[in-house]
Amino acid sequence: MENLQNKRVAILATNGFEESELTSPKQALEDSGAKVDVVSIETGSIKGWKNGNWSNSVRVDKTLEEVYEEDYDALVLPGGVINPDQLRRSEKAIQFVRAFFKNHKPVAAICHGPQVLVEADVVNGRKLTSFHSIKTDLMNAGAKWFDEAVVVDHGLVTSRTPDDLPDFNRKLVEEVREGTHSRQMV
Repeated sequence: MENLQNKRVAILATNGFEESELTSPKQALEDSGAKVDVVSIETGSIKGWKNGNWSNSVRVDKTLEEVYEEDYDALVLPGGVINPDQLRRSEKAIQFVRAFFKNHKPVAAICHGPQVLVEADVVNGRKLTSFHSIKTDLMNAGAKWFDEAVVVDHGLVTSRTPDDLPDFNRKLVEEVREGTHSRQMV
């Protein structure tokens, strides 16, 4: 994998994140040398979701109150049904996401994670994918939706399900290594 020494990545999540969609990208980034923080609207730890049940907890490194976009080189939004629905209700979370686009930084979202991108109003005219049940929501927000394992559009990396994690992780690491993308914007 790529050398991401000196790169910092935020994974924005809260209770109800799809476990593998947080842990797998986190591991791939760390294995590539990146420093990764789990950032949340919660303090302490957040509980994952796996196979239709609550699963393991993950320690929160920082809350949204403690971080700024400029602290990071990229952002990851794991899915799960509950997680993005909670995040899209937080104005602080939406502002945090939008700041990455304003500053042309890589953003990766998987499964239901792109729902947060809809709320942040950053998908109009962009190519992406997601879990099939939110396809219409994304298209109604102006996205060009594709049924592919991974779609990359100028620093925006999206995938459909945990089955796509190998492709998602590979492209995520690649985009973080490349750095800012001038066409990644609000």
